[in-house]
Amino acid sequence: MATSLTPPGQGAAPSGGLKPAGTLYRGREGMWSWVMHRISGVLIFFFLFVHVLDTATVRISPEVYDAVIAQYKNPVMGIGELGLVGAVVFHALNGIRIMLVDFWSKGTVHHRKMFWGVVGLWFALMVPFAVRHLMHVFGE
Repeated sequence: MATSLTPPGQGAAPSGGLKPAGTLYRGREGMWSWVMHRISGVLIFFFLFVHVLDTATVRISPEVYDAVIAQYKNPVMGIGELGLVGAVVFHALNGIRIMLVDFWSKGTVHHRKMFWGVVGLWFALMVPFAVRHLMHVFGE
């Protein structure tokens, strides 16, 4: 039985027992949004790190730079570019959602709807891009 001192979601479970502590966000939209935001941010960071390194090779010699860039012209890197764009788009859209949750007075009330809005908008943007990009990657 839940009391006024019991945190939300910590009352009696349907089976009659108490839910274990710390399960308030397990598997819900807020937790998955947090996890995906961190993963996309780390992936973008590693891309930027590699991008700075490969661009810096132009100072060594233009031939080295051209050789490095030529290595990127294969289907595996094309799929990687698709993943990078997906990570950037999700990270940007979810960042806007996070700002709305933080600065809009009703943001916490609507955070689940906004998460699913981010997911829907991400798919709406990524599906046409993926089709066009993969046609370019595998069409040459």
